[in-house]
Amino acid sequence: MSTTPEKPSSQPSPFAEKTRGLELLSSAIVMVDNSLTVCYFNSAAENLFAVGSRQAMGRALLPLLGETTGLKAALDSALAHNWSYTGQNVMIRRPTQAAIHLDCTVTPVELSPARLLLEFRPIDAQLRVAREERLIEQQQANRELVRNLAHEIKNPLGGIRGSAQLLERELDDPHWREYTQVIIAEADRLQDLMNRLLNSHRMMHPIVLNIHDVLERVLRLVQAEFPEVQVRRDYDVSLPQLTADREQLIQSVLNIARNAAQAMNGKGEVVLRTRAARQVTLAKRRHKLALELRVVDNGPGIPDEIRDKIFYPLVSGREGGSGLGLSIAQSFVEQHQGTIDLESVPGRTCFTIMLPLSQPAGH
Repeated sequence: MSTTPEKPSSQPSPFAEKTRGLELLSSAIVMVDNSLTVCYFNSAAENLFAVGSRQAMGRALLPLLGETTGLKAALDSALAHNWSYTGQNVMIRRPTQAAIHLDCTVTPVELSPARLLLEFRPIDAQLRVAREERLIEQQQANRELVRNLAHEIKNPLGGIRGSAQLLERELDDPHWREYTQVIIAEADRLQDLMNRLLNSHRMMHPIVLNIHDVLERVLRLVQAEFPEVQVRRDYDVSLPQLTADREQLIQSVLNIARNAAQAMNGKGEVVLRTRAARQVTLAKRRHKLALELRVVDNGPGIPDEIRDKIFYPLVSGREGGSGLGLSIAQSFVEQHQGTIDLESVPGRTCFTIMLPLSQPAGH
């Protein structure tokens, strides 16, 4: 009589069950056993140390991280005395990568085979998040002020324009009518400016789209307006589709690319680059997958005195600029729960837009 061999259990181990929630954390979590061998490595740790979890598991922690300052003694002490340790500004040097500065918390655990849980938080990332939150608050306050002013200005503008038209009908001398035409034209220009300020927070109309279709539209528009600017593609064609407002994304990227072309006086190179980013925090929410969209130019760079204010309404580094293009781009990106950042030195300016491609982790 034959018997069917028992199938191995597909149930996760108790250790795997208890560590599942650590994948949702934005900070890097590493767990080691008594010999400081890695027995757990979450996704944030993979991103921070540029090592896959499969490659890290079963390896000695310290050689894996690289040269560290004081971490070995702290871990030995935590194991020997079963106490916690908090290290600030721990520097880790690796041969092929730049040194990183971290805050590190070590906590003893009783979760066999793990004995210590290490939580690493990049100092630069913490400072950047705090700075971004302050900037967002300031910019939201500024935009609210500007929108209120725009509402207050629109009504008197209509009255000025209407009065100029009535006056023009009463004037027989063409010389005087030239002045009324100037008043009407300037009122129309200001009216257009007010409409652009007020429409930057219009209702979104999201659809499922391919980001590269959006970028191809931007590419054609920039090349039509600036034929001597070379627009180069650097696309990751494996990116999944995105749920977004097509017109808002086109306008956001177009405003950035057009600013770049104008800064280069219509001659130079603009690169449109897309990549996938994993385990990204956007608008205080963790996302497993995000779109990284970069617009890079080889222009003169953004002046130091306005770099921190470049997204504010009515701030422009170009004579005659309205200072609305980048503010509107940022507003549209924020409505998509994304972020926009800037790095600029003479010869290279890079705007990076990050947009969620997946539901936040845990949803």
